Amino acid sequence: MNLPSDVRVCLVDCLTVWLGNLMHYEKDLEAYLEELYRVVDDPPCELILVTNETGLGIVPADPMSRIFRDRAGWMNQRLALLADRVVLLMAGIPLAIKGTLP
Repeated sequence: MNLPSDVRVCLVDCLTVWLGNLMHYEKDLEAYLEELYRVVDDPPCELILVTNETGLGIVPADPMSRIFRDRAGWMNQRLALLADRVVLLMAGIPLAIKGTLP
């Protein structure tokens, strides 16, 4: 991640859109994900990552949507493992999944 040295906070919105674009354009998904995990493991500044929860709904009917749902879930699990804090926002209400609410 190349940010100017004076950047203190970086907001990334939305990781599931990013993942979907990588899959659509048939990019080297694993390489991009590993780079993301590397940055999150040793961030250059405070990172706020926004993603969608994709596993609480119905099972998608088509194979590509199921692959996307699974990949997003695995990505979210790995990011949650690396993160100091995980907050689920449901109906506008923040729920601390990991760590405490700010």
